[in-house]
Amino acid sequence: MSATDFDHLMMRRALDLARLGTGYARPNPIVGCVITHEGRVIGEGWHKRYGGPHAEVNAIAAVTEQHLLSKSRVYVTLEPCSHYGKTPPCADLLIEKGVAEVVVCNLDPNPLVAGRGIAKLQAAGIKVETGLLEQEGRWLNRRFFTFQEKQRPYVVLKWAETADGYLAGPYFQPVAISGKLANVMVHQWRTEEQAILVGTRTALHDNPRLNVREWPGQDPTRIVIDKNLCLPPTHNLLDGSQPTIVYTYRERDSTHNLAYEPLSEANDLFPQILHNLYERNVQSVLVEGGPTVLNSLLKDGLWDEARIIRSPKVLGGGVAAPHLGLTGLREQFALGDDEVFVYQRQAQGRAIPARS
Repeated sequence: MSATDFDHLMMRRALDLARLGTGYARPNPIVGCVITHEGRVIGEGWHKRYGGPHAEVNAIAAVTEQHLLSKSRVYVTLEPCSHYGKTPPCADLLIEKGVAEVVVCNLDPNPLVAGRGIAKLQAAGIKVETGLLEQEGRWLNRRFFTFQEKQRPYVVLKWAETADGYLAGPYFQPVAISGKLANVMVHQWRTEEQAILVGTRTALHDNPRLNVREWPGQDPTRIVIDKNLCLPPTHNLLDGSQPTIVYTYRERDSTHNLAYEPLSEANDLFPQILHNLYERNVQSVLVEGGPTVLNSLLKDGLWDEARIIRSPKVLGGGVAAPHLGLTGLREQFALGDDEVFVYQRQAQGRAIPARS
């Protein structure tokens, strides 16, 4: 049966609900659920935090007239789970409640599910429809899908550049480029990714904390590439205040909240790092610099999304921003005096709006 306008409306509502779990449900996917009866919403919910009840559980609990569930239509953004994890299988709960129909946005690529949830529902006599707003669902859960399908974290590149194409002053002198609103937005971005990465030079010159101060949410795991352990122990990244991973060619014992991960000089750097983060169950990384790190990831195609904050300021010289062209402009908007460009990685083509 083809989807109706009401079906689309309900799935969009479920996607909006799912988005509320961003930064809290990780490393689980974000999921929303809406339950309807005869064209009326009787319950809705989302996966609020990792280890807590899933979206379907919260939506069913919100239904005050439980007897209506046997004649209900359930809209859920991801295939209901069929295995025991932190919580019991949601497919079993839907079967127990005797729901009549389930509409699913995306199938779950996790090998523990991968169609088993759908099969279990159908075997119980529940009518199941799949693929409604599938592309919107994949974008919403892009971190989860990339992690499952490519066996690496979702990589977001971010930098701020001046109108004449610089991201720092001469000799990497730190310069305030973006405005206050953009700085707040960057802190929001930090809450949405599981980890945040910088290279040695950025760590040395900026001495960043890489935490969240301007937006409510969880601090990401900090990652620094320090091949030869150049960072002094007094630097913020080594203060043990939040989980931190140092990737290095040297050996050093790990301490509380500070893990030293050895690298092989014989192998390419970033494939090693991304594979290790995959093994650590880190699903997404926000890369905040510096230019060597950003250019390397761009050149190797090891990125999924790029976010560029362009300021009207002019430096006239300094450290150049990455010059590799980008296609796949997904979003562009003004934020105070700054302009923000969001790119989704494309298979071919290289272009970027000209700097003014």
